[in-house]
Amino acid sequence: MNADVKAAAEQKMQKSLEALKTDLSKVRSGRAHTGLLDHVMVDYYGSPTPITQVANINLIDARTIGVIPWEKSLANAVEKAIRDSGLGLNPMSVGETIRVPMPLLTEERRRDLTKVVKQEAETVRVAMRNIRRDANAQLKELLKAKEISEDDDRRGQEEIQKLTDRYIVDVDKILQVKEAELMAV
Repeated sequence: MNADVKAAAEQKMQKSLEALKTDLSKVRSGRAHTGLLDHVMVDYYGSPTPITQVANINLIDARTIGVIPWEKSLANAVEKAIRDSGLGLNPMSVGETIRVPMPLLTEERRRDLTKVVKQEAETVRVAMRNIRRDANAQLKELLKAKEISEDDDRRGQEEIQKLTDRYIVDVDKILQVKEAELMAV
């Protein structure tokens, strides 16, 4: 029973960590990468569709992303979706290709992005602690139902605490790397 509770908690913590990595990849550092547009949804004949399903996305150079819609009639919708995505990007149509230049980051903007990144990391830390709390509550219920002993309960809580500590250290490492990336000129 202890192993089931621990495995479930670890799986949830791993998912939270992956979600953090995904969220932080969307915070741009001035360099272009195609994953930046992954969450952009295009209005494709009335239904929101991921941009990756209606266009090819590639890098033109280190600071410019190229988007080539599969249907020429979608060019305006793709351009509008990128502009409205909240990423602060200003796409331009050049023939069949939509060029998405990455604007230079000012020192102030870098600091703002660092604050956003820290907030994302704190949200994940809170989620990890909530997972720990839920796992400990499950152990208490098992103890109440006399499915595990008090020693097993104590051991399980210690293991879950170690697991939580390990994942929070991982969150901190990811945060440090992203902060360094953002502050690099």
